[in-house]
This record gives sequence, structure tokens and C-alpha cells, in this order.
Amino acid sequence: MAAKQTVTIEQIGSPIGRPKDQRQTLVGLGLNKLHRRSTLEDTPAVRGMIRKVDHLVKVVEG
Repeated sequence: MAAKQTVTIEQIGSPIGRPKDQRQTLVGLGLNKLHRRSTLEDTPAVRGMIRKVDHLVKVVEG
């Protein structure tokens, strides 16, 4: 069985003053404080969530 692809993201922006749905998206990605990292399965749903808050997160290589 092949290993599933993963994506690691790091929160680089604060959700303060942002719409509630963006804050909820960060929580859904497993992030809640600056510079926290989360490794998730690389699916279209996760990619869509990252795209929604791409100004608050960065994708970490490796």
C-alpha cells in the first residue's frame, strides 16, 4: 500500500479582526496560535481550506 501524501502548514497570521469563518477554518486545519504547525492528508478539501486562509498560513516543505 502506498503512503498517503501529506501537507504541512504553519500559521503565520493572526485571525484577530478576520471573519469568523476564517478563524473556524484555521481551527479545522488544526491551528490556533502563531507558528504552530499541522500535518494533514493532502486532499482537495484540505487544499481548499488552505486556499481560503492562504494569507494566514504557509505550506512548509519537507
